[in-house]
Amino acid sequence: MSIEEMINKIGIRALHCLDPETSHNATIKMLSSGLAPTFAQVEDPALEYKWGDLTFKNPVGMAAGFDKNAQAIKPLMKLGFGHVEVGTVTPLPQEGNPKPRNFRLSADRAVINRYGFNNDGHDVVYERIRKTGRTPGVLGINVGANKLSDDRVADYVLGVKRFAELAGYLTANISSPNTPGLRDLQERGALANLLAAIIDARREQEDRLGRKVPVLLKIAPDVTETALKEIAEEVMTNNVDGMIISNTTITRPPTLKDQKQAKEAGGLSGAPLFERATVTLAKARRAVGPDLPLFGVGGVDTPEKAAAKIFAGANQIQLYSGMVYEGQTLVSKINQHLSRLVATRGVSNLQELVGIDNAQWAEKPLD
Repeated sequence: MSIEEMINKIGIRALHCLDPETSHNATIKMLSSGLAPTFAQVEDPALEYKWGDLTFKNPVGMAAGFDKNAQAIKPLMKLGFGHVEVGTVTPLPQEGNPKPRNFRLSADRAVINRYGFNNDGHDVVYERIRKTGRTPGVLGINVGANKLSDDRVADYVLGVKRFAELAGYLTANISSPNTPGLRDLQERGALANLLAAIIDARREQEDRLGRKVPVLLKIAPDVTETALKEIAEEVMTNNVDGMIISNTTITRPPTLKDQKQAKEAGGLSGAPLFERATVTLAKARRAVGPDLPLFGVGGVDTPEKAAAKIFAGANQIQLYSGMVYEGQTLVSKINQHLSRLVATRGVSNLQELVGIDNAQWAEKPLD
């Protein structure tokens, strides 16, 4: 066992001695203070992905929800991430749901959370990102709506207008299960109105900034096949630049071992989400065609699962819960594995492998 791996395992054990939210906050504090270890970036041009004026050095990103308040952007990138997505950020600060609201299902390598968009709000997060300055990787900023907002569409428009100048890309998160009614925005009529407003706001910023900031839509894995097709059609009709698939699930697979924790309300992430999220991803790829950028999220806790997301149709992947159980070395392990795959498959870039196993996943039932 290498020294890096030994430090990694000790760190996981120490953090698991704390309750999940305290552990999470301690990790953010450690990262932001510069005390966390850094790992050498996997340097391989074959892993690069060019998207407009953005270059992702590798396909592994930190999903939104980990660094909600943009406190550890550069330290996370030093762990080897090609991109980091901060947020979800809402116009006004909010505390989120009552504690406890984060639960480990260790036997299942899973997590349930019901945070409810707890964050510092636009003003504080904007200043924090501005002071962070230029980053070594791509920065995504995930925006959402306040729980008590009278006009949620307006909240998303505010997010686009506020953060466009700082973001590599923006994500509209309409898929959290922990803000009542938020997922209703995935319904076709509401979604059409939302996307039209967001893209109009982005167009205004394009004129001001001289740059088209990519906008992604983050959806839930709990949609039906019919709803997924409708979402894909609205994304294409409204010229949204890509999708993130997916957020946490409100379903509880019968295979869960920790039935006590499984009864907690909230979104389930981690290993049990992998199958459903990957099927949703593959079906989305089939619905939007080969060109629209898709980010695959949900259950990535091994290099093999990361590769499966790529093969199912993802251009980029993101993880979060996987690090709860695998620690900080997971990023470099995935990138090393993907680098070897490119070499053994005889292709020049990882993107040539996107969707090669799509049928294996897309033909599985979702409803």
